[in-house]
Amino acid sequence: MNEPGDRYMVPAAVVEQTFAELRRCGRGVSECQVLWLSPWSSVSTIERVVHPKHHAHGVGFELDDAWLNDFWRGLTATRSGIRVQVHTHPNEAFHSSTDDAWPIIHVPGFLSLVIPRFATGSVGFEDAFLARLQTDGTWREVAIPEHFEIV
Repeated sequence: MNEPGDRYMVPAAVVEQTFAELRRCGRGVSECQVLWLSPWSSVSTIERVVHPKHHAHGVGFELDDAWLNDFWRGLTATRSGIRVQVHTHPNEAFHSSTDDAWPIIHVPGFLSLVIPRFATGSVGFEDAFLARLQTDGTWREVAIPEHFEIV
């Protein structure tokens, strides 16, 4: 079984849906987040994009606590897990101190993908930033092609 942070097979439709959600929600002016999920029976294949209920603004967002509690229960019921958090930044993509402090999962190997320009550019990972949580709790930039294969 894959461990968090291993290479994931990401269907092109998931990438398209990711950008569609980020653009719809952020409207080019607010940060937004989606989560990539896969079942525990097939960890390496991303199957779903989930758009969390959240309150967004130009330089951040806050997840809705009630939604998050229901979401955790839903993951158990569907035997799924969060593999990657994907969110936008207004300009350059990087992992901010807020991103470092507040990932949805605090497990070494977890991946956080940041899309620049509120995802208003071309669909894909050009100028995106991928960070991986290290065993010491710090985040380190990693190469996107080493972790995602678009299928």
